[in-house]
Amino acid sequence: MTRPTTKEIQATAQVAGVPVNDEIATRISNSIGPAFEGFAAIAGTLPFDLEPALYPLAQAQKVSK
Repeated sequence: MTRPTTKEIQATAQVAGVPVNDEIATRISNSIGPAFEGFAAIAGTLPFDLEPALYPLAQAQKVSK
């Protein structure tokens, strides 16, 4: 788990349909970088995935009581 680069941010944004320029991608990388660095020590040891891509799907599921 490493700090995402500007190019990785741009690629992710492009896939999401929200392309960003170099300046914005660099600002995003600098903003979320400390969180990635903070989790680096425990990456791979947590019982859940830190990637939130499936969160909307999970939230859309109805919970039966």
